[in-house]
Amino acid sequence: MDLRKLKTLIDLVSESNVSELEITEAEGKVRIVKSAPVAPVAMVAPAPAVTLAAPAAPAAAAPVASAPAAEPEIKGHIVKSPMVGTFYRAPSPGAKPFVEVGQSVKEGDPICIVEAMKILNEIEADKSGVITQILAENGQAVEYGQPLFVIE
Repeated sequence: MDLRKLKTLIDLVSESNVSELEITEAEGKVRIVKSAPVAPVAMVAPAPAVTLAAPAAPAAAAPVASAPAAEPEIKGHIVKSPMVGTFYRAPSPGAKPFVEVGQSVKEGDPICIVEAMKILNEIEADKSGVITQILAENGQAVEYGQPLFVIE
């Protein structure tokens, strides 16, 4: 098919209400499909980071110590996630959770499941005691070493 004829057909399809045109000739077959208009995407550039310099302290003045943001102190033994995955408190949806706050556990008791790569990994208590805190939400993605439970 002649290139000029092809260009003319493309222009006709783009300017008309026709969304698809197919022509078969002895030389071959041509199919022209008009794509749906794409909605414009708003691109928002991140705001540049602004750092403010603290005024220099006079030599005679004692420096002011700023307290670091204190994380809540956790007392007791922390059971951490041995892998990256999805945390589940129960063996199946709608089932009773393995453990609750205030429940006693023995070393080796199953306390949760971490799903990784479609494999359900049962996590066991590595210490006997009482569950005092559950630090992860059911269905939440967890990282390697992330605290899951506190046992006292």
